[in-house]
Amino acid sequence: MEYMTESTNRSPGHILCCECGVPISPNPANICVACLRSKVDISQGIPKQVSISFCKQCQRYFQPPGTWIQCALESRELLALCLNKIKAPLSKVRLVDAGFVWTEPHSKRLKVKLTIQKEVMNGAILQQVFVVDYVVQCQMCGDCHRVEAKDFWKAVIQVRQKTLHKKTFYYLEQLILKYGMHQNTLRIKEIHDGLDFYYSSKQHAQKMVEFLQCTVPCRYKASQRLISQDIHSNTYNYKSTFSVEIVPVCKDNVVCLSPKLAQSLGNMNQICVCIRVTSAIHLIDPNTLQVADVDGSTFWNHPFNSLCHPKQLEEFIVMDCSIVRDIKRGAGAGMISKKHTLGEVWVQKTSELNTDKQYFCRTHLGHLLNPGDLVLGFDLANCNLNDEHVNKMNSDRVPDVVLIKKSYDRTKRQRRRNWKLKELARERENMDTDDERQYQDFLEDLEEDETIRKNVNIYRDSAIPVESDTDDEGAPRISLAEMLEDLHISQDATGGEARSALEAADLESKVTDGPGTVAHSCKPSTLGGR
Repeated sequence: MEYMTESTNRSPGHILCCECGVPISPNPANICVACLRSKVDISQGIPKQVSISFCKQCQRYFQPPGTWIQCALESRELLALCLNKIKAPLSKVRLVDAGFVWTEPHSKRLKVKLTIQKEVMNGAILQQVFVVDYVVQCQMCGDCHRVEAKDFWKAVIQVRQKTLHKKTFYYLEQLILKYGMHQNTLRIKEIHDGLDFYYSSKQHAQKMVEFLQCTVPCRYKASQRLISQDIHSNTYNYKSTFSVEIVPVCKDNVVCLSPKLAQSLGNMNQICVCIRVTSAIHLIDPNTLQVADVDGSTFWNHPFNSLCHPKQLEEFIVMDCSIVRDIKRGAGAGMISKKHTLGEVWVQKTSELNTDKQYFCRTHLGHLLNPGDLVLGFDLANCNLNDEHVNKMNSDRVPDVVLIKKSYDRTKRQRRRNWKLKELARERENMDTDDERQYQDFLEDLEEDETIRKNVNIYRDSAIPVESDTDDEGAPRISLAEMLEDLHISQDATGGEARSALEAADLESKVTDGPGTVAHSCKPSTLGGR
């Protein structure tokens, strides 16, 4: 009975390590783990320090042989990229586990903890844990290098408009900023009658051309030039050029339609006023308030030009104004504008107040004008009109004066303007003093036209206090509800919550408004030198 108890309670057999004599459980090598590790290093051949390339401009890592990929810190994609750097040595062992060891984001170091296994000495399996240190080296990728060089491009878009006023370009600039269509450009160059957009790929340029076709009435032509070729691999290197032409009509232009086009638009009069240019040309007949939209294809089939130069705008004073209640409409007439009121006015030039010469006309500004108001318009009676459609018209159907918009004190409007816009960062060839007046006209158009204002991001200018509306002479203004806050977050922000939020989000020292943009105040400025 005692013999059976001793055999039952007997502990498992142990052997002595052949190196150090420590009792161990039997294993194929008959060596303890400590001695086995001192004799065999299964991580031998695996580099403990590896360099990895990182582009600071685009925040991408280099993946051999020639790819740059976007990876977040401690992400699965970055871990796979790190393991691929030591793929060949790892193929000789069994990888059990891999994970990141936390490092400071600005330390330029990535540490990966690896757990590997390998069979050693008569079938014994040894497991080892070690850390591989990755040194992040800054290297500019090819795309960013071309951007910084500023002389390499694969495609260029030449946007042109054959007109003397840049209102359409100002509007187009705001649309490009709003939808971020400038982010893929290598550079933007401003010339006298348009803008040039340079791209590193033809696909980005084609995307921009499609955007232009959706936002402004235009047409384009594409061409390409062979730069180099490889006859062995049958590859060709081209430079593409897209020539985009915007319709030569701007807001507040007086145009003369062809008889065929006027008839197709609802038998409206040939002399019309362009009230805005968006994806189409919006026209209004000042004699009947009839409105029509002309898209790009219709315009190129039946082209028309502006009758007068913007500098030919003259200031008139309203002597008498009466509202026309009954509007006679002919057969097949089109839509009537609900935002305007037809009025019959007698006006006199402010430069001819010492004479008794007055002009009678109909206008679409009847809801704005009162006797004594100042209004801007074109004097067609004393103007040399060089247009083929006007020359064929009966002189009785050409009005003496076409009124465009009510005139306000520009100095007061600039002083109380508490909002600002942004502008594209671009290269400028020269500065034009006339751009100041044109840009102020565009800002006033934003205040007067709510339809255009909906497509533009307007930012509140905190540097200018909000003034009362008692002395604004009834000039239109933009409400605070339509403005966006121009947010800038800096590291100097006080308070623990703000500082912890910045650290958690790993923000840079300053959150700017986006690549390729700079904040711009609506104080006196120009397109060429704002």
